[in-house]
Amino acid sequence: MKFHHTILSLTTQKRMMILDVTGDVRSIVEESNVKNGLVNLWVPHATAAIAVNEHDTDLWEDILKTFERLVPIKDDYRHNAKYSWTAGEQNAHAHILNCLIKPNVTIPVENGRMQLGTWQSILFIEMDGPRTRRVHVQVMGE
Repeated sequence: MKFHHTILSLTTQKRMMILDVTGDVRSIVEESNVKNGLVNLWVPHATAAIAVNEHDTDLWEDILKTFERLVPIKDDYRHNAKYSWTAGEQNAHAHILNCLIKPNVTIPVENGRMQLGTWQSILFIEMDGPRTRRVHVQVMGE
């Protein structure tokens, strides 16, 4: 079995935003020379996540608006009150959303290609930016 690991470095420009990383991951799968197996993506941050959904920037805005409606950025969060003396820890909303979205996805690889559906893309979701972030990409298989 082969294992190939790469870390994508991303820079976000907004507090909440979505970036399509499908092309980057596709290139990593190709360079791995794994024909049949899995690609796993892991986001090692408590205030960011990764998902598979459609590449449609209007949809992304709808998703972000829905996140803000479900888990408002400004609310009476104990986590934020605990750190009210610092400017950097007003991010309870991002921690809560991370629990709902999750920090990883796994996609099958067949004949050297990710088995994404016709409209599916791999989306990195920033919830506490702007920041520099990492996505671990591990391809494993034969």
